[in-house]
Amino acid sequence: MKQLLAIFTLLLTTSLLAQKPADNKTRSQVQRIFDKQIAAWNAGDLNNFMNGYWEDERLVFVGSRGPTYGYVNTLKGYQKGYPTKEAMGTLKFDIIEMRKWDRKTLQVIGKFTLIRKSDTPTGHFTLLLRKIKGKWVIVSDHSS
Repeated sequence: MKQLLAIFTLLLTTSLLAQKPADNKTRSQVQRIFDKQIAAWNAGDLNNFMNGYWEDERLVFVGSRGPTYGYVNTLKGYQKGYPTKEAMGTLKFDIIEMRKWDRKTLQVIGKFTLIRKSDTPTGHFTLLLRKIKGKWVIVSDHSS
């Protein structure tokens, strides 16, 4: 049992230490995705905003109401929560950290701000992106 615990600890430590800041090429590719999402959001276009997400039933979005599974369900959740351009407001992202776990996995931590006539909600997000078929896509989004 002690050997198994030691092996698990070694693997976990190695995995955590293997994470490193994303290289400039990856940062640039992912920033373009975010820029397109922001432009779509600010135009009131949720369908194009969703282009940054993995179009798959295994997509996971975790928000204040708990987890939502699947691309279609995530889109429906956005449509319900933001039914009008006024409700959507103007979106801004501030990227705090972008870390590569391996060559096809990236974690992004950031802050979002919505500027609306009646309020300015803010929060943080943790995104997990995977490179699937040569394209970075958000596979997991935890926003609060």
